[in-house]
Amino acid sequence: MSMIQIGITAVIGAVLAVQMRSSGKAEYGTYVCVATGLLLFSFIVEYVGYFADAAGQIVSFLRLDAGYLSTMLKMIGITYIAEFTAGICRDAGCQTLAGQVEIFGKLTILLLGLPVLLALLQTIQEFLS
Repeated sequence: MSMIQIGITAVIGAVLAVQMRSSGKAEYGTYVCVATGLLLFSFIVEYVGYFADAAGQIVSFLRLDAGYLSTMLKMIGITYIAEFTAGICRDAGCQTLAGQVEIFGKLTILLLGLPVLLALLQTIQEFLS
């Protein structure tokens, strides 16, 4: 699906949600936003699959450790899920929950990156020794 189609889908979902909210059915507006978001998220997952395949080919050419690729893909997935969830929470009027989801996502990415950082520091230490 092209970016134009994604944009049109998002705009139609937003307009329908605004119409629902202004007609006194605010909860239906939230449902429309969630459904539109899930639809768009399914297209994002498809593109992440393409990226994973391409990254796998790059790793095979460079002979890198596959653990780094899986860590990177996990980080990308966590980022998308955290942003998507926080957006839904904000749309539902729960700003505090959205902030907490974002903080948890950032901390999870930080924890996933620590082994890579430690391996880098160990490599630097070996070069200096």
